[in-house]
Amino acid sequence: MALQCGIVGLPNVGKSTLFNALTESSIPAENYPFCTIAPHMGIVELPDGRLNELGKIYNPEKILPATVEFTDIAGLVRGASKGEGLGNQFLGQIRQTAAIIHVVRCFDDDNVTHVEGSVNPIRDAETIETELLLADLDTLEKRHRKTDKTARSGDKLAIKELNLINRLLAHCNEGHRARTVPIHDKEEKAILKSLFLLSSKPILYIANVDEAEIMQDERNKHVQALFDFAAKEGNSAIRICASIEQEIAVLPEEEKELFLAEYNLPEPGLHKVIHASFSLLGLQTYFTCGEKEVRAWTVPVGATAPKAAGEIHSDFERGFIKAEIFHYKDVLEYGSEKALTELGLIRQEGKQYIVKDGDCIFFKFNV
Repeated sequence: MALQCGIVGLPNVGKSTLFNALTESSIPAENYPFCTIAPHMGIVELPDGRLNELGKIYNPEKILPATVEFTDIAGLVRGASKGEGLGNQFLGQIRQTAAIIHVVRCFDDDNVTHVEGSVNPIRDAETIETELLLADLDTLEKRHRKTDKTARSGDKLAIKELNLINRLLAHCNEGHRARTVPIHDKEEKAILKSLFLLSSKPILYIANVDEAEIMQDERNKHVQALFDFAAKEGNSAIRICASIEQEIAVLPEEEKELFLAEYNLPEPGLHKVIHASFSLLGLQTYFTCGEKEVRAWTVPVGATAPKAAGEIHSDFERGFIKAEIFHYKDVLEYGSEKALTELGLIRQEGKQYIVKDGDCIFFKFNV
């Protein structure tokens, strides 16, 4: 699924360094504002140990993981909603993403320039959030003028949309994000989605720390402040050192283990970022298994079996008959599909079946 997470933040907080680590690419990450002008996109594999375990059973020719798409968006600055620092261009890029990864600087270093002159995670986070909110208010006011005319003619959908826009305007003018406004039904949910509001997007905060901090169990004052801020907003936060993650990303596998042990890290911090981003997008994976390939497919949480089939090919969805399903844990426990058949653990499901994370599925279709 082509859903993207946009990596945002003030200039010079480590966005491009994080993106480089995620994609193992080499876009510039220099020590000056607006280093990133055009958005850079990367497709990142979702770390999933289940694939390797399934591979041991099926011994396929290839193993294909699920992926997450990331976009590195140039640094926003105060006044972006009014066009400062190419703000309109960058806000437009954020509008195209499905979720936001907000990188916030949580380390002190006089050698690294801060656009505001000092390190203050809450001020920095609120600067970005405020610019997104101001841009949304502008969007809502424009949509209000357009919808008001249609609503005056008695159009029921326009009236419903206008009511929601009025609630959103009141909500956002009080400093609240659009994602926290109460939504009453599916129609309102669809209307909210059609508005493409920046502050309605789910958000994950990344506390970017230095090498000394990442080796400590306790959070420094900057990190703790950001975690508290995220929790108050109903969001999540992750602590990583982007510069270390970039070093780890380019190492051979055997050297990665030594590097992680040196810094007392159980796994690369990137794994946490990737999994959290996948969850932020509301996605899950199911598997198809055979001698040719074992593959993880991406579907939204709550997807039906036909929709999941459509991720493989539109013909699978159009001609869907049924799905043969077993859970990956069962095949790992009993060792083969033959054993699962004998135990009655492979079941037939129809069009209404809701796919679950970890399902292994064989689709039957006819077109």
